[in-house]
Amino acid sequence: MGRFRMLTRGFSGFLATLVKRRYLIFEMAKREMMNQHLGSGLGFFWTFINPAIMILILWFVFTVAFRNPPRHNVPFVIWLTAGMAIWNTFAEVVNGSSNIIIANSHLVKKTVFPLSILPVVKLAASFITHSIFLLLLMALIFLYRLPASLYWIQALYYFFAMGVLVLGIGWTISSVNLFSRDMGQVVGVALQFGFWATPIFWDPDLVPARYQAVLRLNPMLYIVQGYRESFIYFVPFWSHPGLTLYYWSFTGLVFVAGAFIFLRLRPHFADVL
Repeated sequence: MGRFRMLTRGFSGFLATLVKRRYLIFEMAKREMMNQHLGSGLGFFWTFINPAIMILILWFVFTVAFRNPPRHNVPFVIWLTAGMAIWNTFAEVVNGSSNIIIANSHLVKKTVFPLSILPVVKLAASFITHSIFLLLLMALIFLYRLPASLYWIQALYYFFAMGVLVLGIGWTISSVNLFSRDMGQVVGVALQFGFWATPIFWDPDLVPARYQAVLRLNPMLYIVQGYRESFIYFVPFWSHPGLTLYYWSFTGLVFVAGAFIFLRLRPHFADVL
């Protein structure tokens, strides 16, 4: 019982640190964004250029070259971009988190520095690029004369939901990677598999009914479809109570497990670096 109370206090302190260091998180996220384009002539404008080029390529390939038919009366490029926007952010944070402690090894021996904020910094920095991606998505929607809606604000809920999941994953892989450097390779393979297992390029409605239950085990289905329902179909997030309950049960478990794994391994970081 005493051990349980100690773990609970440690977890509470872990979460409290994220709130107390919010200004440090903001400053480090801003610095990371600046460092990404340090020395380049266009600097921060690359944050706009890269998503724009990606969307332009998607438009040309799937609208001009392959002439993909609309999905539920929605141009395929818009349907695809809505899913790609949130997946790219998820993959960027997960991939970046795997090596984030090694990349900041100079901070490990500073016992007063809360290393647990590093995946949060990565998530906060990615929000800028994600916001630009969404601005381009909205521009496409206006270009094709599709309706706008207040449901667009609902995307913030799905981003938050994705953020909770990705932090749990980030704490786990960033700490385990110090003890097994194969973790980075495993993460790369898992992201490739996850990309094709998530309905980004394909419509989940095309999957036979007997496989739908298996498909719904993928938590990113909830997020990707949620973005499409926010920007395209205008479906409220409470319309899928069963899927929502599963997502938050699974994500809560990943979040708590990630925090505890990080807490248990943190005292040994300096020994393995």
